[in-house]
Amino acid sequence: MSARRRIAIVGCGIGAQHLDALLLAQDLWEVRVLCDRDLGRAKAQAARVPGAEVSTSLEEVLAREDVDVVDICLPPALHVPAVRAALQAGKHVVCEKPLASSLAEIDAIAALARTTGRVVCPVYQYRFGNGLRKLWRLIEAGVPGRALVATVETHWDRGPAYYRVPWRGRKESELGGVLVSHAIHAHDLVTEILGPARRVHAFTATRVNCIETEDCAAACLEMADGALVTLSVTLGSAEEITRLRFCFAHLTVESALSPYRPSGEPWRFVPRDAETAAEVKTLLEDFRPGPEGFHGLFTELALSLEEGEEPPVTLADARRSIELATALYYAAATHEMVELPLRTSHPAYSGWLRWLPA
Repeated sequence: MSARRRIAIVGCGIGAQHLDALLLAQDLWEVRVLCDRDLGRAKAQAARVPGAEVSTSLEEVLAREDVDVVDICLPPALHVPAVRAALQAGKHVVCEKPLASSLAEIDAIAALARTTGRVVCPVYQYRFGNGLRKLWRLIEAGVPGRALVATVETHWDRGPAYYRVPWRGRKESELGGVLVSHAIHAHDLVTEILGPARRVHAFTATRVNCIETEDCAAACLEMADGALVTLSVTLGSAEEITRLRFCFAHLTVESALSPYRPSGEPWRFVPRDAETAAEVKTLLEDFRPGPEGFHGLFTELALSLEEGEEPPVTLADARRSIELATALYYAAATHEMVELPLRTSHPAYSGWLRWLPA
């Protein structure tokens, strides 16, 4: 690297985990500012970074010439205006999920990014895990064969204490429930690995907490290649897990069970025959692990900015994730089977908020 990228973190809630990752990659990143409306919270995080400054104003951060990248870790309803302001200020942008609440907003952000010549990197940290990297090595070699079925379980535990944070559990501020605030990362991995969905059907319900948004969901997906996928989500599980299980023609694959790091080790690869077993062993015996989670995302982002390449997670990736969430909400609200892709003429293209549970 010719120089470290100078970054400001805006929002010191989940932003504290981003800071953990940036401190692991100090050869690539210089954290210049910690910004939060709660000055005490900003100061607490800035104390971990010699020389870092604090602010309570996004506008103040965007006016600084010593900031190249703005990392937006605000409540969901604030993402789109903050991303737009950062791009207009000439900054590259990292933004937590969900990046937006509509395909229309994603398309407008993409147009603005092209106009300003700046990069937007949505945060999907599950894409950076060594178990997942092993699967990709096998897929690239053609070992698993065609996908048959897959299941995804996002079974977490969230109760009243979690929802005491004022913006959580409210349609106007969280923009949705389990489908966009909790399971979106695991669902993103499905479309990353298997490609886009062709048709979806879904159910949502609020069964665990007294909130405005859904905290349980179930869905069926038919992927573009014909593979069938089921999604199961709840915030009422006594044991927290995230599990992805793929049955391919020659290989069955199961992720780690860690609720927040399912793409990390250990992953199970179960071959159907001795020939496949030999191929798996050969391809994975010299595997070298890389940085995972937020650390992996920020490491690859810094390198992509240095080389002038696309970020490790693109706006097109975020668009596919938002499109799936939109289709799931619309399907649950209308009790219809929804076909993808969603066109600009689709009733939910401009947003899913009106289709959230009443």
